[in-house]
Formats: sequence, structure tokens, C-alpha cells
Amino acid sequence: MDIGEYFASTVTSGALILALPLAAAAGLVSFLSPCILPLVPGYLGFVSGLTDPTQPRNRRRVLSGVALFILGFGAVFTLYGAAFGAIGSWLIRWQDLLMRGLGVVVIIMGLVLLGRFPWLQQTRKFQGPGRGGLSGAPLLGIVFGLGWTPCMGPTLSAVLSLSVTAGSAWRGALLAFIYCLGLGIPFVLVALGLNWVSKVLSVVRKHIRAINIGGAVMLIVLGVLMVTGVWVQWIYQLQNLAGTFLMPV
Repeated sequence: MDIGEYFASTVTSGALILALPLAAAAGLVSFLSPCILPLVPGYLGFVSGLTDPTQPRNRRRVLSGVALFILGFGAVFTLYGAAFGAIGSWLIRWQDLLMRGLGVVVIIMGLVLLGRFPWLQQTRKFQGPGRGGLSGAPLLGIVFGLGWTPCMGPTLSAVLSLSVTAGSAWRGALLAFIYCLGLGIPFVLVALGLNWVSKVLSVVRKHIRAINIGGAVMLIVLGVLMVTGVWVQWIYQLQNLAGTFLMPV
């Protein structure tokens, strides 16, 4: 099997067909969390080194800084996903038990997002880089990826749980990468200075509690599916369905 066929079989596997959109949604929920969304203007100012990153003439520099920022936390999260996926490949013999146990973790993370278990919501932040601008943008991304909780804790934990159940370092890395897209693309849209994005975010700020509740419900439902074994059944059904299709030459 060449690399193209391997990639195709990886992406079309039942586990990833179900998990990829959830990972993207988890990244978006992380962006909309109350300790990330209000700080977006500050992030843009830091990564660009500009006092007013909203000016159209500064757009290229802001986009460059955002790209480097995303690259920094993307590298961290992708390595997380690969590591958890590799762990899952060692534990594949206990897949059923592992899936149910991780389902409990995902349910707990959903409850954390609802505001339960306050002791799990204590912020852990590493000291950020001292200088802003393009040179400090990737470093800020790395710091953001390593220590910014509880903003990403519940949703990221769900994605890493899915990475473990994927049973492959490659698949775990792909899930984490898709999570990064869900988290990073809104930063890019804000950096582009699109008027509709600003309007959407202003509405989101007014309803941020409802959005967090929606994200928590998503996690709890996912956890229940994992605990009850329905998630595994869906994966097997999709794998069997995918096996009936032939890849075009």
C-alpha cells in the first residue's frame, strides 16, 4: 500500500469519519470559551507587535503573526494527539474497556464545561514570552498550547480521548490537527477584519453561556455513546460501509 492509499484508508476509517467533525467542533467551542474569546484582540496585538491591529494597512502583518501563533500551538496539540494515539495502539487489546473508561472522562469534561467540579477549572498558565511581534508569535502559540486551561481542558480532553481510541499515532495526530483548525480558523477570520465576523462575535459574546452549554451537551452525549458501546458500533458499521467502496484510480 502506497502513502496515498494509506492516507485514504486512514481518513475514511469509521473512527475518523465520526471523530473528525467532532474534533473541529471541539476546537471552535474552545475558541468561544469565555477565557479565549474576550482576549482575541490582545492576542492579535501581541502576535503582530501592533498597538492597533484592526487597521486595514496592518492586515498582512497581523495575518503573519496569527499564522505563526497557530503554528506554535498546532505543533503542541498535534504532538499530543500523536502521543495519545500511540498509547492507544499499545492498549488496543483492551479497546472496549478503554473506550468505556474514556467515555466517563469525556462526560466529566462536559460537566466541567457546565461549571461543575470547580477544582478542575483552576487556571494553569505558563509565563508568556516577554516580547510581542512576529518573533514572539510562535513562542506564544507554544505557551498557549502547553498551559492554557481550563479554556481548552474539557474539549481538548475529549479530542485526546478520541485519539487514544483511534489506536494510531498518525490518526491521533490528524484528529489533533483538525482540532487546531477548529480553534485556529476563527483567529484568521478575525485577523482578516471581516465585518460579518465582528458582528457574529458580538452576538456570541452575548450568548456565550448558551454556547458553552451546547458544547458541554455535545461532550456528554459523546461520552454516553462511548460508555454504552454505541460509538464502537457506529465505527464498525462505517468501516464495513467504507469497505464496500473502491477508490478511483
